[in-house]
Amino acid sequence: MKLLIPGLFIAVLLVNACSTLTLKPADFAWPIESVLKIDDNGTVTEERYSLSFNTTGLFYEEAGDSLAYKNKELRIIRDSGGYYFVTAAAFKNVYVFTAEEGALKLFSKILISETGLVNPAFNQRAPYIELLNDGKSLYLTNTGIKKD
Repeated sequence: MKLLIPGLFIAVLLVNACSTLTLKPADFAWPIESVLKIDDNGTVTEERYSLSFNTTGLFYEEAGDSLAYKNKELRIIRDSGGYYFVTAAAFKNVYVFTAEEGALKLFSKILISETGLVNPAFNQRAPYIELLNDGKSLYLTNTGIKKD
């Protein structure tokens, strides 16, 4: 019995030490979109949110040309769940990414227009991301367009 009590105490300490600390609720939303110029290497940098990534893979996915980023601006916003919504003028899609260690991973691709976006802009409209395009408004989630 004397050995059982110290052993049980140590086991309880080990289980508590292995549990994951979770801080809730957390809101990751950016209040407004960021419009980012793409540099000569295809990289965008948002200093306010300490975000930087290379866009060549995104432009290859969208246009079939990894150099299509030249003279373009990228629009990006983050929702309350931490998902990044990314698009640009002439894109047909909005790309939704999650953050991974040292990378942004594609979570979903939302088809918006077969002809391409004209003048897209994002707004935070919790719990949605509003996409304005050519006078029309769509409400997005990380999985698609909100249906009425």
